[in-house]
Amino acid sequence: MTRNNNAAFFAKALIILLLGTYLSFSCFAQQSGTAITLGGKVIHTVGKLPAVGTPVKDFTLTGVDLKEKALADYKGKFIIMNIFPSVNTGVCSKSVRKFNEDAAGLNNAVVLCISKDLPFAQKQFCGAEGIDHVVMLSDFRTDFGNMYGVQIADGPMRGLLSRAVVVVNPEGKIVYEQQVPEIGQEPDYAAAIAAVK
Repeated sequence: MTRNNNAAFFAKALIILLLGTYLSFSCFAQQSGTAITLGGKVIHTVGKLPAVGTPVKDFTLTGVDLKEKALADYKGKFIIMNIFPSVNTGVCSKSVRKFNEDAAGLNNAVVLCISKDLPFAQKQFCGAEGIDHVVMLSDFRTDFGNMYGVQIADGPMRGLLSRAVVVVNPEGKIVYEQQVPEIGQEPDYAAAIAAVK
């Protein structure tokens, strides 16, 4: 085999290996993840949301001040996690505005708006929109999406978080969860708010 033939052989072998890894991951996501849609086309998350009645999984995310925020920072309160792909899209920004409005009337509860957006973008959005009743948190440097089963595994939004809501009671148990079936659909705000009353 000549040097050029060796290089071509190894390049083809690498391509086959990478393609096999991608297909294996995609098949695994389809089997273990949740099927949702994006504009009517089926995509998958890497897993499933934690079930109602189970203890909430600990996490550390980044606030708009670039400081780490842990689950323990909200201990003893109801926690509504509003999880979404990006605050720079219409439905996502609408969910932040709606939960901000709803959060103003809640006692002993905090709404955490969680996305992969950089903290700078989250802070800019909140400043421009007058958002001050929710806490914006970024998953840009953690594994929250995989841990909660909400990271998108395939399709054009692969790597971002799906649209979901998780409500945790003051004892640290999940009392409500919704994996929104279509990315372009808003979450069930009323059901999430009802879970804290």
